[in-house]
Amino acid sequence: MKNVTVSLPELVYRRARIKAAERDTSVTALVREFLMKLGEEESDFERRQRLQDEVLASVRGFSAGDRRPRSDVHGRRALR
Repeated sequence: MKNVTVSLPELVYRRARIKAAERDTSVTALVREFLMKLGEEESDFERRQRLQDEVLASVRGFSAGDRRPRSDVHGRRALR
């Protein structure tokens, strides 16, 4: 386990000590819990990767070969 030193304004530290006392724990435990939750959150890259996978899964049945010819779509006769 690694140790980290954090400098805080006096007021922030006091409030953290009060919160820790209310929860019957230490400031260190509060900081550890916060950082562990932060590390478990989905990163922006992971979120985008998940969304991309969801979109790709939803379009599995797409086939470009099933499309109508451009001339049919636009009501034109094919140019020769």
